[in-house]
Amino acid sequence: MSAAMKNPSREDFAALLDESFGKSDALEGSVIKGRVVAIEKDMAVIDIGLKTEGRVAVREFSGPGREGTIKVGDEVEVYLDRIENALGEAVISRDKARREESWVKLEVAYEKNEKVNGVIFNQVKGGYTVDLDGAVAFLPRSQVDIRPIRDVTPLMGVPQPFQILKMDRRRGNIVVSRRTVLEETRAEARSELVANLEEGQTVDGVVKNITEYGAFVDLGGIDGLLHVTDMAWRRVNHPSEVVTIGQQLKVKIIKINHETHRISLGIKQLLADPWEGIEAKYPVNARFSGRVTNITDYGAFVELEPGIEGLIHVSEMSWTKKNVHPGKIVSTSQEVEVQILEVDPVKRRISLGLKQTLQNPWEAFSEKFPSGTVVEGEVKNKTEFGLFIGLEGDVDGMVHLSDLDWNRPGEQVIEEFKKGDMVKAVVLDVDVEKERISLGIKQLGGDPFADAAAAGDLKKNAVVTCEVLEVKEGGLEVKIIGTDLSTFIKRSELARDRADQRPERFAAGEKLDARVIMFDRKSRKVQVSIKALEMHEEKEAIAQYGSADAGASLGDILGAALKRANKAAKDGKND
Repeated sequence: MSAAMKNPSREDFAALLDESFGKSDALEGSVIKGRVVAIEKDMAVIDIGLKTEGRVAVREFSGPGREGTIKVGDEVEVYLDRIENALGEAVISRDKARREESWVKLEVAYEKNEKVNGVIFNQVKGGYTVDLDGAVAFLPRSQVDIRPIRDVTPLMGVPQPFQILKMDRRRGNIVVSRRTVLEETRAEARSELVANLEEGQTVDGVVKNITEYGAFVDLGGIDGLLHVTDMAWRRVNHPSEVVTIGQQLKVKIIKINHETHRISLGIKQLLADPWEGIEAKYPVNARFSGRVTNITDYGAFVELEPGIEGLIHVSEMSWTKKNVHPGKIVSTSQEVEVQILEVDPVKRRISLGLKQTLQNPWEAFSEKFPSGTVVEGEVKNKTEFGLFIGLEGDVDGMVHLSDLDWNRPGEQVIEEFKKGDMVKAVVLDVDVEKERISLGIKQLGGDPFADAAAAGDLKKNAVVTCEVLEVKEGGLEVKIIGTDLSTFIKRSELARDRADQRPERFAAGEKLDARVIMFDRKSRKVQVSIKALEMHEEKEAIAQYGSADAGASLGDILGAALKRANKAAKDGKND
């Protein structure tokens, strides 16, 4: 050793001191090793070399999920903030040292997409804080579990794996997920379990959850869906009618989707299919009793036996109630007698009829009230073509406009009726197949046309006496005396001579003779003419008393005839 080194000068000492402090300055802001030299109350005294010591709170050596026991002589790593503070001690921190170590490890794990271990130790707004061996990360509430959970207490303080979603060293932010880890684990387990399952296999399971549409069954690490339609052959309104949470049951695997790992389960498939041989069991037109299980807008479902339901369509519920809701005819749980209308074993459908078990009201009406019977009912409705009348048996009959009156037009007569009126009518026809009843009101009285024809007094060329009902510009409205028939005499038929074809010559109430020029029973038309009568009388007079060709006028002929008639009358008196 040189003499200078043995006996350093003041300048040499100053150089060594500068060199020592230079090295110390370079260590600030880094993690260094130290040794515990003493423990004073809750502080540990640590010698970090450099001829200086620092103090660290004992609690910094503990943390969530790990014990913090230290003793004198332990070698520890601390973070050096400064070499010397006002007390001449080093400012060191165990927390910062651990955080720096953790960040380095976490960055490597983040780059390699590896999982890291941590402990949930506190709840904050929007989630939780996780200790990743010194580094604090944020765990969003949505990333805690696959399904939302209300109480996270059982998970706190328990070391478990997490996946780093995001890291920002400059801001000191770390976001982690527990859900991602669970999904990966679950996916691996599901793949393994699904690989060991086969369609058609019967397995044991536990009901894990119940929804409106079915139940989720745990098959030992993987869930399968037991749909409500596969719980029983009968109608199930809600899954809770068949299963309960925690119930152990045997299920049959119906379908497995290996891509989505979805498994469809069934219970009814383990039981005998009640639809086998259904056509022989429920022949068409046979009648059975059943229970109404469900009511819809289009009909009602009736259970004939467990697992076998049929539909009564709304059109097959009632003979007479056509536009009412099925719920007004039957009620849920009601026992009803039905008739089998159709059985489709392929589509698993049975069509039922309710009205077929009751007597057809049109048949009953036809038997009780044959054609020609007088019935009475209430006017239910007025339409442009007639009246609808409510009849016995809750059926309606119709009076057509043409059957309201013999003489007046139906459009005029129908105005005399109103809803609620009680009227009598004659049954004209009952069509059971078309469910129609034809009625007539005018048939209550005799047919004046038929009566007149039957009497034989009214026929073509007959001379009748008429009463003037009304004088009109175009002619006369008259009634044929001795009948209920009325007709109209046109102006041109009022007289032989044109000068006398004036309606004003006549007055209402006046009687006159006329000749029937048309009598048609089929079209129910009768026409009379004064002109035809005068011409007929002229013809007879000419034939009897003279000839127009002899030069005698009609007046002369009629005058001679009148004289002879007067003479014959006088001769009769003398005798």
